[in-house]
Amino acid sequence: MERSTHTGLDLSLDAAALTARLVDFPSVSGTEKDLADAVEDALRALPHLTVDRYGNNVVARTQLGRAERVVLAGHLDTVPIADNVPSRLDDQGVLWGCGTSDMKSGVAVQLRVAATVPAPNRDLTFVFYDNEEVAAHLNGLGKVAKAHPDWLAGDFAVLLEPTDGEVEGGCQGTLRVLLRTRGERAHSARAWMGANAVHAAAPILAKLAAYEPRRPVIDGLEYREGLNAVGIQGAVATNVIPDECTVTVNYRYAPDRSPEEAEAHVREVFADCPVDEFIVDDHSPGALPGLSHPAAEAFMTAVGGAARPKFGWTDVSRFSALGVPAVNYGPGNPLLAHKKDERVEVDHILHCEERLRAWLTDGPAA
Repeated sequence: MERSTHTGLDLSLDAAALTARLVDFPSVSGTEKDLADAVEDALRALPHLTVDRYGNNVVARTQLGRAERVVLAGHLDTVPIADNVPSRLDDQGVLWGCGTSDMKSGVAVQLRVAATVPAPNRDLTFVFYDNEEVAAHLNGLGKVAKAHPDWLAGDFAVLLEPTDGEVEGGCQGTLRVLLRTRGERAHSARAWMGANAVHAAAPILAKLAAYEPRRPVIDGLEYREGLNAVGIQGAVATNVIPDECTVTVNYRYAPDRSPEEAEAHVREVFADCPVDEFIVDDHSPGALPGLSHPAAEAFMTAVGGAARPKFGWTDVSRFSALGVPAVNYGPGNPLLAHKKDERVEVDHILHCEERLRAWLTDGPAA
């Protein structure tokens, strides 16, 4: 494989300066090779790590025989640049540029921990992967999980996505289904000659309007589910009785439900509705927070604050599928991700690094 000609990464820089260097390494989804090369080279220079690579995904591990193994993961790619590279540091200590929040500041923290904590109290696995910001089938973490699941083995995982320095436990599952009703097409002036498929969908909408979502508590976090119509299609023409209607329904469910249980629940909800076709259009399982695990408890003690549930789906789900409980925790404001004025406060990056270092050096004896 031809190597990059870019200048390498200096892991002796502090996490904020390293973030700036990473931002200045353009890596829009699909173009991560140069950055993956630099990350691989920097990690291979560290004698305490074993480094593997699969495509543009780099995995580095300590092999110290500790009682627990923790995975720190982050994606290398960004959304398309919007005239916001190279990075810029202002007088208020704010770093601006594409990927500062999502999530090169998190990647910088990973690299700093990899370089400066050679003998952690838990064995560590560092995962740097490509194509997170695009279609799921391209996702590098998913490819590594399929090809080399042993590389991702661990007792607990932290995905350093931007969370504003707050722990977000696990993530919701998301299920999208198409509920289709059928009728008979006719001229709207002679409606009695047909059967209106849109009208037939009325019980589906009534069921959704009356639905009371669960609010289960998992590891002390209250997840709020939701079952909602997010689209309806059934028109033929303004003078035609439609013979088909499709209601698109999205179910956001708590991670205590398996994908099979989630689908069975939705089927049960609409069991007495006149649904002619039930189609699963998309499905991604949730992830348990695992905050009751000893490693997670020590993590919460080190980083402080109160954990909150993750409303939405993230790659922690891929760890959960491998049996590894996971949380989201990283510097950066998620509300600034993908924006032209994306930015991160330097103090937040340094604080995140400091908290992770405390967790990995002040915890239980090796």
